Amino acid sequence: MPSGNPVLRSKAFQGLPVTGERMTMNGTITRTVLLLALAVITGGWTWQRFADVAAGGDISTALAAISPFMWGGLIAGFVLAMVTCFAQRWAGVTAPLYAIAEGFALGGISAVMEMRYAGIVLQAVMLTVGVLAVMLLAYRSGWIKVTDKFRMGVVAATGGIALLYVVDIALRAFTHIQIPFIHETGALGIGFSLLVVGLAALNLVLDFDMIDRAAAQGAPKYMEWYGAFALMVTLVWLYMELLRLLSKARR
Repeated sequence: MPSGNPVLRSKAFQGLPVTGERMTMNGTITRTVLLLALAVITGGWTWQRFADVAAGGDISTALAAISPFMWGGLIAGFVLAMVTCFAQRWAGVTAPLYAIAEGFALGGISAVMEMRYAGIVLQAVMLTVGVLAVMLLAYRSGWIKVTDKFRMGVVAATGGIALLYVVDIALRAFTHIQIPFIHETGALGIGFSLLVVGLAALNLVLDFDMIDRAAAQGAPKYMEWYGAFALMVTLVWLYMELLRLLSKARR
């Protein structure tokens, strides 16, 4: 797996019949922007629904009003992600639907976080966009070189973080134990979140490299949607980790 992103595997681009136009990095970035726009639209709708109900002063009712969209978006997003991974040719349809579903979920989560920490969502959004732009510039200008050692280190660290999160979820589900530095607000907790945010940012570089190499190998045009979907997966992770980091700093 040349990328830490679990959906961006090299074999996803191998053995594909090529007819007509070929995949490009610029085309993939354009489609990523379109997916982000769809997520913002649906996220804004969930946010507004929460705000309208919460304006009456009943927060529990507001949470109940958006819960079906949050949980429905999470479940639909997961299903659509699995479909996209195994049916790349359908990515032109499933990737936009995935962005719409994730938008519903992220909009609800963001609305709740904004209620607790005013201004935190705008900060997280701006930081996410900023990190994406900086990482793309650093990659395209050659400031960051993707070597085998760099790739292996990022992939190994990403796998370690993923395993740590799985263990934490299992412990919290079946016991009263949780891994402290994932959730605590002290120096160790904030340091851990900074590490994970940095790792998510470096995964964007690996994503760009994988997409670039797929384009150089002549992947078909429809794989631009698959590459955009893969970038969305990393960006959703980055945004959620930035929300976690900023909330720890606020607390």
